[in-house]
Amino acid sequence: MGAALGHLWRRSLQLRVIVSTLTLSLIVITILGVVLTGQITDRLLEAKINAAVEEMDRARATIEAKMSGAHDTTSQSEELAEARSALSSRGGTGQSSGAAGSFDSALAMIGGVPPHEITVGPINEVPPELRRFVQRNQVSYQFTTVSDPDGYRGRALIIGSPSAEVATLEIYLIFPLASEESSLALMRGTMFIGGVVLLVLLAAITALVTRQVVLPIRSAARIAGRFADGRLKERMLVRGEDDMARLAQAFNEMAESLSNQITQLEEFGNLQKRFTSDVSHELRTPLTTVRMAADLIHGASDDLQPALARSSELLVNELDRFEGLLNDLLEVSRHDAGVAELQVESLDMRMCARAAISTVRHLATEAGVEVIIDLPDEPVIAEVDPRRVERVLRNLLANAIDHSEGKPVLIRMRGDADANAVATVVRDQGIGLRPGEEKLVFNRFWRSDPSRVRRSGGTGLGLSISVEDANLHEGKLEAWGEPGVGASFRLLVPMTRGRKLGASPLALEPMLRKVNSLPEAELPPDPAPDDEPESTDNGDRQQ
Repeated sequence: MGAALGHLWRRSLQLRVIVSTLTLSLIVITILGVVLTGQITDRLLEAKINAAVEEMDRARATIEAKMSGAHDTTSQSEELAEARSALSSRGGTGQSSGAAGSFDSALAMIGGVPPHEITVGPINEVPPELRRFVQRNQVSYQFTTVSDPDGYRGRALIIGSPSAEVATLEIYLIFPLASEESSLALMRGTMFIGGVVLLVLLAAITALVTRQVVLPIRSAARIAGRFADGRLKERMLVRGEDDMARLAQAFNEMAESLSNQITQLEEFGNLQKRFTSDVSHELRTPLTTVRMAADLIHGASDDLQPALARSSELLVNELDRFEGLLNDLLEVSRHDAGVAELQVESLDMRMCARAAISTVRHLATEAGVEVIIDLPDEPVIAEVDPRRVERVLRNLLANAIDHSEGKPVLIRMRGDADANAVATVVRDQGIGLRPGEEKLVFNRFWRSDPSRVRRSGGTGLGLSISVEDANLHEGKLEAWGEPGVGASFRLLVPMTRGRKLGASPLALEPMLRKVNSLPEAELPPDPAPDDEPESTDNGDRQQ
């Protein structure tokens, strides 16, 4: 649920605006509620205190009049009780009413022989701190919690005053705050309900306002998605002249411009593909005639002068390269047209590797490059097109030999049935690749160093065709390189078509870099005496 809510929060602009607005509004309403509640509470208590002070003045005068003639202990106790009764409007209950509301009273004084404290009323409800202030001849008040015999328990205001006429007389009036607490509770409830209603109204208003903005944005996103899917005629509806209408109009103009450009590019691309295909096919007939004539001349080169014999040899070599270029162009045109097909067979991938190695063996011999072969002992069975896989490996090996600077080239193959993957890595220790060139190497006719001469006579299309062949197998072809360290290419294809391709059993980057000879980490494990890995040294010996 948390993930679903997070997904909804990230996707819904309207939800984020509503929640943000409600959060800020709740903070503002809470602050205003706290401030207003504090102000109202202070005003109520201030009015209560002022009325209590006035009530204390009247009560003190009444009590002093009653206590003026009492001297012995008995008469003092009776006069205290009568004075307290005089404050009550209901006889001996002790409860009185005034401007400050109903209140109770408590009296205390020192009298008798020996002197002792005489009290009347709930003097035990009076806090000791308040009594100490009153005994110092100070009129004081304090808010506290009280319990009376009538069942009230709650907050109360207790105000105390000494008597100016009767020594040691302490007068206390206890004012319950039940009515004030009821008023404050009603006020808080009203403010809470009002705040909730206000938040609901704000949510509705925010949803309505944001809907007017979000709906055109959603419509633009939906139409943009359809446009990206190839529906180039999709357009937004323009209503009015406001900002949303200008956005829709600008979107439609952009879509119209993109549609025209895409159409032109498609027409140009189709024309280019047809041109490449037509030229490749049309050149085959004259190429065949020229090749027959060149082969005839080259066959009689023993009877020709040395210069003419060398020219015939060069002619045959360039015709071979020209024929390879035509074949590559035809293959590129098939890939571009989407008509390239796989002739899938279930076979041992090691056969494709050995066939590719056999094809480039003469290149390694001419360049003086050793090719180290590390293939598994057990068959690596995969469902592939052997012709295309062999072509990919042949291109990788020829490219590695061209750029190896005379250093050894390694081809390694491993399969992983659990990952449904077969990986073949071709690695050299030559000039390497500069940062960013690992993507450019698969572009058509791209060369890292245009002045460099290809030993293999390549056409510049080999790696781009290899990528297309890897994609046809639902695999991938990757490159890595570092200047002065070398380059590494990895072909990864699934063992079984239709199943998900897992992790590669071989790493793309070498573990040890920039050494003079092939790193030990790159070499296969020490073989058994009767099962040594293959290696070609100038193409004429087995190691």
